[in-house]
Amino acid sequence: MEHEWKTRRDRIDTRLRALGWSIAPFGPSTDCSRLDRVVLTELDTAHGPADYAFVLRGRVVGILEAKRLNVDPENVLSQAERYARGLPSGGFERDGIRTPLLWSTNGKEIFFRDCRHPLNISRLVADYLTPDGIAERLRGDDQAALAALTLLPNTHPRLRPYQINANSAVEQAMMQRRREMLVAMATGTGKTFTTVNQIYRLLRTGAARRVLFLVDRRALAAQAVQAFNAFRPDGTTKFTDLYQVFSQRFRREDLDDADATDRFDPQAIPSDYLLSPQPKHTFVYVCTVQRMAMNLFGREVARFANDEAFDDDADEGLDIPIHAFDVVIADECHRGYTAQELSVWRDTLEHFDAVRIGLTATPAAHTLAYFKDTVFEYGYRQAVQDGFLVDYDAVKVQSGVRINGVFLNENEAVKYIDPETGQRRLDRLEAERQFDASAIEREITVPDSNRKVLEEVKRYAEEHERTYGRFPKTLIFAVNDQPFTSHAQAIVELCRQVFGRGEEFVSKITGTVDRPLQEIKKFRNRPNPGIVVSVDLMATGVDIPDLEFIVFLRPVKSRILFEQMLGRGTRKGFHHPDKSHFVVFDCFGGTLLEYFKTASDFAADAPTPAGKSIPELIEDIWQNRDRDYATRVLVKRLHRIDKEMSGQARDLFAAYIPEGDMAKFASGLPRALREEFKPTMTLLRDPAFQDLLQNYPRAPRTFIVAEEQTDTVTSEWLIRDGLGKEHRPEEYLAAFRRFVTENPAKVTAIEILLRKPRDWSTHALQELRDKLAATPERFTVENLQRAHDAQYRKALVDIISMVKHAADNHAPLYTARERVERAAAKVTASLAAPLTPPQQQWLDRIKEHLAQSLSIEQEDFEVIPVLANAGGWGAANRAFGGKLDTVIRTLNEAIAA
Repeated sequence: MEHEWKTRRDRIDTRLRALGWSIAPFGPSTDCSRLDRVVLTELDTAHGPADYAFVLRGRVVGILEAKRLNVDPENVLSQAERYARGLPSGGFERDGIRTPLLWSTNGKEIFFRDCRHPLNISRLVADYLTPDGIAERLRGDDQAALAALTLLPNTHPRLRPYQINANSAVEQAMMQRRREMLVAMATGTGKTFTTVNQIYRLLRTGAARRVLFLVDRRALAAQAVQAFNAFRPDGTTKFTDLYQVFSQRFRREDLDDADATDRFDPQAIPSDYLLSPQPKHTFVYVCTVQRMAMNLFGREVARFANDEAFDDDADEGLDIPIHAFDVVIADECHRGYTAQELSVWRDTLEHFDAVRIGLTATPAAHTLAYFKDTVFEYGYRQAVQDGFLVDYDAVKVQSGVRINGVFLNENEAVKYIDPETGQRRLDRLEAERQFDASAIEREITVPDSNRKVLEEVKRYAEEHERTYGRFPKTLIFAVNDQPFTSHAQAIVELCRQVFGRGEEFVSKITGTVDRPLQEIKKFRNRPNPGIVVSVDLMATGVDIPDLEFIVFLRPVKSRILFEQMLGRGTRKGFHHPDKSHFVVFDCFGGTLLEYFKTASDFAADAPTPAGKSIPELIEDIWQNRDRDYATRVLVKRLHRIDKEMSGQARDLFAAYIPEGDMAKFASGLPRALREEFKPTMTLLRDPAFQDLLQNYPRAPRTFIVAEEQTDTVTSEWLIRDGLGKEHRPEEYLAAFRRFVTENPAKVTAIEILLRKPRDWSTHALQELRDKLAATPERFTVENLQRAHDAQYRKALVDIISMVKHAADNHAPLYTARERVERAAAKVTASLAAPLTPPQQQWLDRIKEHLAQSLSIEQEDFEVIPVLANAGGWGAANRAFGGKLDTVIRTLNEAIAA
């Protein structure tokens, strides 16, 4: 056990000196008024000697209570407070406490309390403050700055109401002295713009001077830098002309094109801004969390799985003081880190004694636990209802291979690929083989399946192009981008063949491509590429406002990842402002959408456990640290080794366990530990055995290309209701039938169509459309047409037919043009004489209008171009001998009949 004197000497004193403090013992002749940047030990107070007293410019500004390593320091902060109450009066005092700052520590953990405000509570901090850090804290009037912040008008013309509310929520939380807070806003609702405005308000009022904006991808850093440059608080002056914005280095081509007046070159942050922060420094630093982790903890600690964001040029292991930033903002803080990555993420945020604000669309469990308080929420469904985001339609793509897997026949020709070398060879199977759906694109691929899925997507893309006059920007999520067996690359090559629009029309954007930020910029701003294939890089944070098709060719189990992927399409169009929706293709038979049907806007996925190493598990068993749990985990690891090891590994293991039979050894391990603990542990703790357990020769992997296999692929629309749930067409139409039969008395237009066709009018049609669309099922004309097309193979059924057929399934289904032709024929037959040429011309014009509107009124003749340009009501009425009102009344009734 470490004694307190040793803790103080080796842990506390050493660190205080490194931070710029001198340490001196207090004595009878000590005159505090003459001291500066000194920590006095054993300072006499009325309540006993204080372990440490921080003296700055002749004043005692803090008391530190020290305990030995095995004492919880949080419990002894009150002891520091007691000594602070025993200090002589004459300087700071609040509620009897006569120094503004208190600490307690066991040399490892440090608890801190700022006593200057009654709402400040004690907190765990990563380090002590430097003399300059304390001087800056005590010099500022943060209460006045926060008051000014809440009073500053928030009137930027581009701010939406909910963004103003988000700023207000953050500022009120800061006024209440909260140190961690979460802002949850749906993807596409302008989190970055809201945050840039928030940072401007903080800097302008002095509520913060130095702000760290953390992201986890270089692409997000580039977007954030451009957002700061584009922001003009007063409509003319750029943010970057008012305050310094630093970031990591980007290539010019990584940033979006801008004219000379908007061009901005982000500068690398000077090292002294980090190592020696000063009150005069007012800036924003945009940085990947990986780069900051490397700055703080070094290369090995900082290396996350996301190597795309990793910076090889970052300085390592800098001694950055904890007051370097006043506010730390973590963007996209939902990311599903492993437990090990989460630890580094938290350590990075917690290094700084700052207000921490998390931004996300989909908080994870670790996000909610860390930030504690969600101060503002604005969800996807609400944003769609408010008209700020677009909703999506869904297509279910049914693939036998992706649902059922692959069965290979004896003597079937296949291609083998070595994933390590790329070597390929053709062979024939000597026996049957079965692969389940989880093996697709990981162990085996069926090119015909991928091709047929893409042909289905092409069919919908061409329909979209005919309807809207443009090819839909399309993002395809592939399973992987591994060397030699890349699913993403295979999809790129197949897309070029299937869509037939050239090499530049299809692009891959993953971490393996050259200059991915430039490729993202091209996809966002240019016609080509029209199709991009990605794996993870495009899954989160990347803005492509004109994206209209999202294709899931990879299975997803995380709600957060799924919602983030969907979020790529939710933004309203930029180059195409008429974008009204986007389309999601579930290439797993609708199972992805079904699996996530109950997902809320803010799901809570836990981080993926990284797990302890095998030597760590063995040590836990030896030390009796949760031995049963460690044994169960170790047994699972050993069974995994048995499945992955090669024959060579079995021979090597035979030197330690009978016949190298790892499965048998694993199964018998719990019993062996109970009955022969010491000899079993002697084996497990053998360094050579542990090395083999971690570095055993693996069985060589092979990847199969089943070129002779064929797949059956079909697709159909899934109909989304107003609650965001998907329905099969037959389910949707059944709900529509119930609505029509149960509501004639509540919806006048239904009553008219079923019983009073003579009362049909434009007003009745509009009422019908509005009330149907406002139902929870969202019975829009487009949804109903898709359902009828899928169920009855009748495209573009008109709304009148749909209502009548719902009430009577024997009623025929017509298109609008068929219904108009039928009504016109009925009216013509009822006339006393054949139509004259002028009358026929007018009837043709009227039919053209009716095919679009299904009703006609007198005023239409003056505003509808096809009618008004030919002379309007007067000319048409003369052609029909003054009886046009009778003709259109009869036409309306015939259309509704």
